[in-house]
Amino acid sequence: MGFFGTIIIGFLAGVVARFLIPGKTRPGGLIMTTIVGILGALLAAYLGRLLGIYEVGEPAGFIGAVVGSIILLLVYGKVTKG
Repeated sequence: MGFFGTIIIGFLAGVVARFLIPGKTRPGGLIMTTIVGILGALLAAYLGRLLGIYEVGEPAGFIGAVVGSIILLLVYGKVTKG
């Protein structure tokens, strides 16, 4: 898929996660949405490897990227709330 494919999937995963998480716990902007999506995909791949879902070098799918992005948004909300 390559670099640009990862950015596109990350952006789409970030957008879906932002729509699923209500309230002010979401960092704003197009670039932050993309970064959250990409980091969510990386988090999902890492956790998937720990749980035995993914093999080494296998990327997380779109749903995994969305779940990872949601986790990041929830953590962000908890950290910035207090």
